[in-house]
Amino acid sequence: MDALNVSIAFFFLVVGMCQALRWLSRRLLSPRAYGCLAREVAGSLQLCTSCLELRMLMDIGPWGGGFGLDVILTLLFLLFAVHGASFDGASANPTVSVQEFLLLESSLAATAAKLLAQGVGTGTGWAVTKLFWSWELTQFHFIQNLISSECSSSIHTSLLHAALVEGTCSFLFHLVLLRSQQSHPIYRIPARAATVTFLTYTAGSFTGAFFNPALATATTFHCSGNSFWDYVQVYWLGPLTGMFAALLLYQGNIPRLFQKNLLYSQKSKYKIPKVKVTVHEEGDEPKRKRKGGKSNPEPRA
Repeated sequence: MDALNVSIAFFFLVVGMCQALRWLSRRLLSPRAYGCLAREVAGSLQLCTSCLELRMLMDIGPWGGGFGLDVILTLLFLLFAVHGASFDGASANPTVSVQEFLLLESSLAATAAKLLAQGVGTGTGWAVTKLFWSWELTQFHFIQNLISSECSSSIHTSLLHAALVEGTCSFLFHLVLLRSQQSHPIYRIPARAATVTFLTYTAGSFTGAFFNPALATATTFHCSGNSFWDYVQVYWLGPLTGMFAALLLYQGNIPRLFQKNLLYSQKSKYKIPKVKVTVHEEGDEPKRKRKGGKSNPEPRA
């Protein structure tokens, strides 16, 4: 359990370091630069380092440390709950940034800046984690440091099935993301963390269940077993297609591309009351006498 404790300490250290980076950037940079660049760099760095360390525990832990999948899934849920609470609005996921662009919530320049920042953050996270493994603080890290240069592909099925798996994971994740975006954080954060945990448990054995192009690029693109274009189809095109399908199903349209709702009819929320109009012919005198009453007599001259 010493190796597990070291990994948990590493998680805390990374979160604290990224929180300090957010705090410093928020005070030194403009709100626009912070939102598009620094926040995404910090979020992607935090996500990448945590996921790489967790994958190391998942690969080596069951036979090297004696703990099972339940420990890994618990850590995964807690980590994504912490990420959701500390990301300060960052997505750290290119498909989420593209979704914001399609929803007219972000401009093209801001989206491009976010994608660049996510690439920088995941690349930095990969380098930081490799440096941490090189210190070989535990037996787990010693083994991981030996085998990291000879990693194998996370795709353990056909390319079509793998792309379908990643696309389906992205589709379900984005549906939960869209449905919970107006919810209170006390409900939204656990719901998203539980979704990621469930999808990882269900689809992890086929593709690793990344449904995040930046994270997949840093984690598995350098591994042998598949070509670069195989990875692009599975880990880039699959999640983007799943996001597009989820947005179309949830919205009924893609606001950036067309305004017409293709799936749902638009009904007015307000009902216009019907007014009955009575037309009187000329020469007809209005009746002033109520039913059962008497009319007033005409005054005498």
